[in-house]
Amino acid sequence: MRIRVGYDICLNIKQPSALHTLMDIEPARRKDILDETPFSVSPDITSEVYTDVFGNTARRLFVPVGPVQLSYRADVSDSGLPEDTPGDAPETPVQQLPRECLPYLTGSRYCETDKLGKFAWDKFGSVPAGGRRVQAVADFVHGHLKFDYLKARSTRTASEALEEGYAVCRDFTHLTIALCRALNIPARYCNGFLGDIGVPVDPNPMDFCAWCEVFINGRWYTFDSRHNEPRIGRIVLARGRDAADVPMMSTFGPHTLDQFKVMAEEIAEPVAETESRKQQMSAAA
Repeated sequence: MRIRVGYDICLNIKQPSALHTLMDIEPARRKDILDETPFSVSPDITSEVYTDVFGNTARRLFVPVGPVQLSYRADVSDSGLPEDTPGDAPETPVQQLPRECLPYLTGSRYCETDKLGKFAWDKFGSVPAGGRRVQAVADFVHGHLKFDYLKARSTRTASEALEEGYAVCRDFTHLTIALCRALNIPARYCNGFLGDIGVPVDPNPMDFCAWCEVFINGRWYTFDSRHNEPRIGRIVLARGRDAADVPMMSTFGPHTLDQFKVMAEEIAEPVAETESRKQQMSAAA
């Protein structure tokens, strides 16, 4: 499957400011990019590219007063298969976890494990540990929270989402992460592209999406409590402990958002490329 992703974002900058972004496709998926119109800024500004502490590709720029346009396009190869689920896979004991999982086991800015520990164990402690327990968490969060853009709030934490009952995708994700961590299961926050592939098309304008990855039986599995079903064509931009670690853009000065367009859609593969793939598959067989 060929998936086209990208964005056009225009910021109106009120004073010369530093701008940091986490809007590049994750390094592990670079090999899947079939065609790309690289990240560009108008007016033409040099960006410094670096790797942050979580392994994400980050950029820093210094932007002038006035409109600043950020754009990107890429065609990405994808298997076209729904995401794997852990099923009854067993939980990895804390003492056996890889060290890189440990930062995703404790509380963070939006995921207050200390406030949710008792609730988590009372609610899910009797569910068999491992994949079934995490799925029980996802089922609960999906059923408990009501998606409502009009009630979005950038400061809402996991415990506040549990109490208020309203959410956008980041709130679904934060509550899932906090409950998993309270149950001694590593969970990390992801954001990126998720198109309406293999599901009914959402009539609302497309946005970036948030979901989580949970470490079970020696590997990371994707869980998305907002949709609560395996999806096709999810493409990660950045990972962190929660949304505070992976803001798409951080502008260190006043600005307004004048344009925000995100795309993620399946497109027909060029005939020549399709034939080439068929030949490669035939030769491999």
